[in-house]
Amino acid sequence: MFTFFNDKSQHLATKIMLIAAIFASSACSGDVKSEAVAESKINHHQGTQRLEGSWIVEPQGVVMEDPQTSGLVAWRGKLLSISDRSAVPKQRMRLHVIEPSSGKLVEQGFPISLSDSLKSSCFAEYIGDNPDLEALLVDPQDDKVFYTVTEDASSFSLSDACEKRFSNTGSTDYPTVLVRMELQSDDRVLMTHARPVQFAAELEVGNYPNDGIEGLTIDKKGNLYLGLEKDDHGQPRIFSIAMGGDFWSSDDFASAKESGLILPKFEKGNHPINALQYLVLPNGKEAIAAAARNDDQLWIAYLDKETPTDVIDLTFWAPTHLKGSSETLPGCDVWELMDNSSIEGVAVLNGDLWMVNDPWKRNYLKNIQCESNADHYKRMSPLLFKMPLASL
Repeated sequence: MFTFFNDKSQHLATKIMLIAAIFASSACSGDVKSEAVAESKINHHQGTQRLEGSWIVEPQGVVMEDPQTSGLVAWRGKLLSISDRSAVPKQRMRLHVIEPSSGKLVEQGFPISLSDSLKSSCFAEYIGDNPDLEALLVDPQDDKVFYTVTEDASSFSLSDACEKRFSNTGSTDYPTVLVRMELQSDDRVLMTHARPVQFAAELEVGNYPNDGIEGLTIDKKGNLYLGLEKDDHGQPRIFSIAMGGDFWSSDDFASAKESGLILPKFEKGNHPINALQYLVLPNGKEAIAAAARNDDQLWIAYLDKETPTDVIDLTFWAPTHLKGSSETLPGCDVWELMDNSSIEGVAVLNGDLWMVNDPWKRNYLKNIQCESNADHYKRMSPLLFKMPLASL
């Protein structure tokens, strides 16, 4: 629910009522003035954009089994995805290579492991053993280098020495960790560096291990953006970190700052950001696309921090047949509207904005309509969607 305030009346009684409403609202929603300013710069598009997906298919021809996709990025004309720790074992700790035109996986992808140089890190035990990896990013200067970030590490703890060094996270007990990875000549991906993220107390991030950072992207100036599901006031946030050329020469805290990007404000409910993507739009403006999973929306927040943020409503449709086939079961439409899609990856490739969903185990079976898709949903199989950048 968006909150708007209108103070055009010149009647004293109306002013008094408005002031009372503002004070009452501020008791439960935080800084009402800042909410009013932000909401005055929200451009909520009329209508919805229909996105028709394609099932991601394994090399053997069956739909991909339960990868719990948590990030997507364009790479050498293809797409790469990464999985979080709740995926089936064969999908974890691996970069999956996807041919976008067909949605087919390219062989087995690139397995991820810990480099010898990182085994002495405070975070080696966690990131080397099925960490909760969220988001995926390619280094703009070297496409053999990737970045990811961890989220829920609530079942792990640091050693006494490491806890003394890294306890002041400003967020969760176990810190959010940025991880650098590098593709090797034998198609392995090694985790080479790790840095914890620190949030200043005044940012009021809160301690929510499974509602943490889920989006990463980087602009042409080297500013890294981090999308937070929710803060201490239930609001989604975007933070930034300046990544200089010597960023990975340190293993100390990397300090996250408020990005200043304009985002919608909410009075209630959960409205997380689950993916980010830096954009240069056809009009030349720079922006960050944020996937708002629970709202089935795309937010386009402009880096000039002045242009109103675009809010675009989306509907997601699944084919009732595999790509290349025109057969459908009697009584089934060619496309069916998904009840729950849960987008968790956004990437730009060939003038299109690509999205991938993360099958939400609690809700995914609600999508079952046509019997031909029942097994796909039961396998927690994701879909690829695309929309032209020109349509933004």
